[in-house]
Amino acid sequence: MTWLDIVILIVKCIVLTLAATTMFAYFTLFERRLLARLQNRVGPNRAGAIPLPGGQRILGGWLQPAADAVKLFFKEDVVPVMADKWVYIMAPGFAVIPALIIWVAIPLGYWPDGAGGNLLQLAEIDVAILYLLAVTSVGVYGIAIAGWASNNKYSMLGGIRATAQVISYELALGLAVLGVVMQAQSFRTDTIVDAQTTLWYIVPQFLGFVIFLVASTAEVVRAPFDLVEAEQELVGGYNTEYGSMKFALFFMSEYIKLIAMNAIAVTLFLGGWKVPGLQTLADAVTASFGANIGNAVFGLTSLGAFLLKVTVLSFVSVWVRATLPRVRYDQLMDLGWKVLLPLALINVALTAIVNVILPDNIWISGIVLFVLGLATLIGATILSRPKYTSSQVTMVKNNARS
Repeated sequence: MTWLDIVILIVKCIVLTLAATTMFAYFTLFERRLLARLQNRVGPNRAGAIPLPGGQRILGGWLQPAADAVKLFFKEDVVPVMADKWVYIMAPGFAVIPALIIWVAIPLGYWPDGAGGNLLQLAEIDVAILYLLAVTSVGVYGIAIAGWASNNKYSMLGGIRATAQVISYELALGLAVLGVVMQAQSFRTDTIVDAQTTLWYIVPQFLGFVIFLVASTAEVVRAPFDLVEAEQELVGGYNTEYGSMKFALFFMSEYIKLIAMNAIAVTLFLGGWKVPGLQTLADAVTASFGANIGNAVFGLTSLGAFLLKVTVLSFVSVWVRATLPRVRYDQLMDLGWKVLLPLALINVALTAIVNVILPDNIWISGIVLFVLGLATLIGATILSRPKYTSSQVTMVKNNARS
């Protein structure tokens, strides 16, 4: 590796980090505006508004993320007297760094660099799936040690809950990803994307896709599974004693990891950056303007397609938060161990059986797996419904004289 390659790698890392943090900032605005619309209330509409003649304004609220960042930066930074100081300070870093390094193994698009590489994927790792599963699970250490180092019983309970929650849902998440690995017969994310040229894996792995969405929502402690920061029980959970930029780093890690999990879902189940007609467009531009312009158009278009898919899944995440109430902790554990884990095992078994019986026809095996997965999901929904018993109340007449 030459010095130029090292400089290019460092520049890529800086650009990817800045892009991830910018996405986090404006995802908060995206979420707050959507929640306001879905819940019939007013969202951010003042910061950055541009006045127009007649008293009208446009772009109201687009500077709200910047205003929030400035506010958090200048807030007083308080460290509890009885806290374990150095662990308390390091905990936000343990939370935010794994959320950032997830992105290195995700192909955000395809822009050929002329040497067989892809400018829109930072690292082409042979065991990228194992890397992603490892990094997503490491993030819980930040929450756990933050709860312990704060020397606050509510924070400690939040950290313990986070640990138990991640363990419960990592098994189902890993098995849902295993179905995709079996389908593509590879651990490389770029190979998995290439294998979805004919058929996106949301069809044969529909059951795995649903399991992945639910498990990833619990993995990033997102509503309705945000039990680690349940205000009515734990005040604020693991981050009760954190303020200023330390709190901002925890906030940042949650949202960056949420967007990253949506990006992983797009890569594994929705064809990644692939959309119909993309190669045809690139070939036409290459024939008219040359290979460099064609590669640039292909790269930018594929990146736009990938981000559009991530935005759709992000909308679903916000929609779920606006709609569903927070579950109880016992319901959270029951869902992870008694519903999602058995469903994930069934999905792996069905994938293995169908791919052995129908190894050559992608469409037939895909449709068969889709039907079996949908039937399994419907059956599990019916069987896992809560059972309500009718109340047997005997009314007693009062014959006492008035």
